[in-house]
Amino acid sequence: MTAEQGAASLAALNLFRTQSAITRSIRDLEHTLAISLFERHAKGMLLTDLGNVILPRARSAMEELTRIPALLRRLQQRDDEGIEDLEPTWLFNERRLQIFLSLYRQQHALHVAQALDITQSAVSAALKVLEKGAGMYLFHRTPKGMLPTPAGHEIAPCISRALNALHHIPEEITAHRGDLTGSVRVGALPLSRARLLPQAMIKLISRHPGIKIVTNESGFTALIAELRAGDIDFIIGALRNEKMLLDIHSEILFEEELILLARPNHPLSDRRVKNQELKDIQWVLPRNHAPSRHLLEVAFCKMGLASPQPVVESGDPAVVRALLLGSDMVAAVSSHQLDFEVSEGILIPLQVNLTGTRREIGLMTRQKALNSPATDALINCVREVIQSSNDK
Repeated sequence: MTAEQGAASLAALNLFRTQSAITRSIRDLEHTLAISLFERHAKGMLLTDLGNVILPRARSAMEELTRIPALLRRLQQRDDEGIEDLEPTWLFNERRLQIFLSLYRQQHALHVAQALDITQSAVSAALKVLEKGAGMYLFHRTPKGMLPTPAGHEIAPCISRALNALHHIPEEITAHRGDLTGSVRVGALPLSRARLLPQAMIKLISRHPGIKIVTNESGFTALIAELRAGDIDFIIGALRNEKMLLDIHSEILFEEELILLARPNHPLSDRRVKNQELKDIQWVLPRNHAPSRHLLEVAFCKMGLASPQPVVESGDPAVVRALLLGSDMVAAVSSHQLDFEVSEGILIPLQVNLTGTRREIGLMTRQKALNSPATDALINCVREVIQSSNDK
């Protein structure tokens, strides 16, 4: 508000606060960040270069928090709007938001107090302020713990995104000074894990050793939920064409097909496999609802065959590799999923053309998300790995 109005006095009028309170808040923030955010002049206050650097993240956090009153009104089926809806000051406390999010995830006040090194009464006090501001309960108190109410579930993603925006501010400051630090949280779907993502990670860490990378190997549904909440920065793997992903931006990196893999000297490895020979195979397949499983079934249908029935369902490369090396089982996998094993001759692709199994591999981010400098650097390294592979 001070940046927009150009003066603490005008910001105070808009926020219904005293000028001294606004000035004190700015001074405390500058002390915490160890930077000057404003140049003070007789005619007002102007943002410094570093102030302009962090302003987009501050605005992003504010936008997320100021959405919350409307979400709660919708749950309460109210149409009225008041001053509290315009500036929900009960949300403008980082520790209070941290307590809410920790309680939302852990569901036990004692565990939250221990994790944040505060008392249980401090947890209760923070929750009391939030529930008073919300005008409704955010948690059910039960013998099994604190279970989020519909209101708690509704506002949690906004609070998570707001906190993540604030947590990236120190990284923006160090990046402006020429040093990339911080962490990148990647949702790694199976197709990216063999070579693409590790090679990109090696590139990034060799250039910027101060960056920490954390990978999350959960399923797609869980990863999308975490991406929407801002708990991971991007997902890399097979893209989806689902109507429910309108808030997700997808960038295509390359396309690939499914292949059938087996051990060396497998009975079917020395010739082109006839369609009828596929009937008697013991299959290792992706899980039932995986996109690649559907593509495989469509390919078999085009060959006039019934859908293959697996003896094992697994997407874990280590499990698949061990099964194939120790038996005559055959696995249907994406061509990059066990890329190392194929290139080293540990496993071999069977001579079968699986028509119509080509799909797009790429990156998924939230629409309009502000990537941290470290996240952008890793994404650029991923693109470099793809480009160098294409140039070979």
